[in-house]
Formats: sequence, structure tokens, C-alpha cells
Amino acid sequence: MNGLAPFSAFAICWLAVSWLLRRGRLPMDHPNERSLHAMPTPRIGGLGIMAGVLVAAGWLAWAGLLQTILPVVVAAFALAAISLLDDVRGLPVVLRFLAHFVAAAGCLLALGLTGWTLVAGTLAVVWMTNLYNFMDGSDGLAGGMAAIGFGALALAAWLGDASELALFSAAIAAAALAFLHFNFPPARVFMGDAGSIPLGFLAASLGILGARQGIWSWLFPLLVFSPFIVDASVTLARRGLRGEKIWQAHRSHYYQRVVLLGASHRELALAAYALMLAMAVLAFTLRSFPQHSAWVLILSSTTYLLIFLAIDRRWRQSRNEP
Repeated sequence: MNGLAPFSAFAICWLAVSWLLRRGRLPMDHPNERSLHAMPTPRIGGLGIMAGVLVAAGWLAWAGLLQTILPVVVAAFALAAISLLDDVRGLPVVLRFLAHFVAAAGCLLALGLTGWTLVAGTLAVVWMTNLYNFMDGSDGLAGGMAAIGFGALALAAWLGDASELALFSAAIAAAALAFLHFNFPPARVFMGDAGSIPLGFLAASLGILGARQGIWSWLFPLLVFSPFIVDASVTLARRGLRGEKIWQAHRSHYYQRVVLLGASHRELALAAYALMLAMAVLAFTLRSFPQHSAWVLILSSTTYLLIFLAIDRRWRQSRNEP
């Protein structure tokens, strides 16, 4: 019976997005200076993902398997509601960030974090919440990261005999997989903030929860979600060092440059999936052989360095820069 949670998440997300796409007057994502798409596209797909996760959470609650992750679930759906309002009507940036900080701090406090650990954890969760939104800019990218990333968390939790965390993570991955049917290039619907914001929050908060429960080391979720973490963090650092306004919309993420250099959204998505799977394999290698953590970190860091250097080189060549 408990195994119905992921299946119900998949089915509800599929049905919800299908229903939404049959409706008219949906909130649209219009091309702008940050985007890579050329045509207005509905940005309400995240509602389908969260609807699937909500039904799965109901199954788990009915089975008595939601106690340890309840603070995470409540905070994630609070953020989903606020983000949906932002998708539909638009909210001030200050209000959005305040909601992110309150949700992160409240959730981690309920999970038992205090003092400087609570402060550091809150900052990490808020950063992951927002960087997931930054990286949701190409067809199939954020949905693929959710399917692979939360799938990896589910497998690790299952191996660690943490059934609640395993089933809930599997439900998120299943809902993301259903969403990918509509979002894989060429996308018919985008995730929007109602999907990307709570997914980023869930990636960080579930990663912290698993580390506190001893299911994985803190490096495990960082490696699993590193394709998003590294791109967004390096891009932000470079923009800051160049004196650019880091809060303004832009198209300087490495994944964006790949498309601007001529790759299709489909080619980018498939290459990103290969990188995500490779990092997930390294994360499980780290989990199984913690004594080799230094070599795993060296290999992953070298991989990103080579990828970024190759993209930078092509970028300079395309603009005839030295």
C-alpha cells in the first residue's frame, strides 16, 4: 500500500498538467532578457508536480509515514502557495525572499537545528531554493534534475532503511518524471516558481534531514545536485567579481551559453542528464567508499572544470575575444 505514493504522484501530476493545458488564460512565460525560449509558454506546470506530491504525502500520512518529514512537507507547500501567487499575480522580491527565509528557518528549527548550525543551514536552504529557480531556464532541465536527484535520494534512503524519506523522495521524482512528458523539448509547459521554488527547498531540506539521520554524509546531496549548485554558484561568483548586479536577470549561466552557442534544448537536456547521472554515481561511490572521498571530490571538481573551460573557450571564440 505504501508503494502507491510514488505511483499516485506520477498519475496525479500527469492528469493535473493535462487538465491545466486544456484550460485557457493560463499565466504565460514571455521571452525576456533571461529566457532561452522564443514563444510565450504556460508556466503553471509546477502546480501539477506539487499536486502529485500532495496526494503522495496524503497516502504516507494515512499510513503513519510522515512524522519525521512533516516540517519539510508543510514548509514546502507553504512556499508552493506563495510561489503560485507570484506566478499568477507577481509579488515583490523582498516578500518572496522573506518567505524563503521564514520557511527555511522554521523547518530547520523544527528538525532540531539550533545556533550557528541553524543559521548556516537556513542560508544553504535559501540559496538552494533560489538557485533551482535560476537553473529552471531550459526545456527539460529542472524536471530532469528533480527526477534524477530525488530518485537518488530515494534510493539512498531505501538503502539506509529510512522508509519515510525514501517514499517521499520517490514520490517527488515520480511527479517530476510525469511533468517531463510535457516539458521535454520542445516544452508545452514550464515549471514556474510554483514548481522550482519548492523543489529547490525540498532538495536542500531533505538533504539536511538525511544527513542528520545518518543516512548519508553531507557531501552526498551536494554531489547529487551539484550540476545545479556548481553552475549557479560559479556564475553568481563571476558576475559579482565583474561588478555586475547579481540580482538582475541574465543569460550567463553555463547551460544558457551552451544553447546560445548553438546547441538545441534537447541536446542540452540529454547532456545534462548524463552529467546528473554521473554525479549521482559518484555520490553513491562516496557513500559506499567514504575512505576515497578525496578522490571522488577531485574527479567531480575536475569534470566541472574541464566542462566550464571548454564552454568558456567556445564562448570567447564565438565573440572573437582573446
